[in-house]
Amino acid sequence: MPVNPDLLGREFPPTPPYLVGREKVREFARAVFAEAPQHHDPEAARALGYGDVVAPPTFAMVIQDMTLQQLLAQPDSGIALERTLHAKQSFRWTRPIVAGDELTGRMSITGLRAMGSGAMVTSETEIVDAAGAHVVTATSVLLIGGDE
Repeated sequence: MPVNPDLLGREFPPTPPYLVGREKVREFARAVFAEAPQHHDPEAARALGYGDVVAPPTFAMVIQDMTLQQLLAQPDSGIALERTLHAKQSFRWTRPIVAGDELTGRMSITGLRAMGSGAMVTSETEIVDAAGAHVVTATSVLLIGGDE
């Protein structure tokens, strides 16, 4: 089944709130070799003006992944995970993610281009805090291979 062209413009419901935990930030920082003290030590983060440890920039993928799972779960999408390649990722920040944040993501499909029997799908996820203030916009490009 080819990628459904009706995905373009589709918006998905907000994800459940995700409470950013200090240990999750530390684990993620270790996994991506982010060694700066503000990612591990609350006092170092407070000295920089933050309330707790600061997540590495790519931590936003934790929330964006929840939105991408919504897309992959769509029975009419034509997207099969085994034919999917995550080709590009970018972020537009308002502020860093900090332990204690409660974040929600909302995704929309902003681009869809047929490529032979496959497609390139661009999605944008707006991530906001509990007050509804913008934190980051995460943009992903997925390359979807066609049927064999």
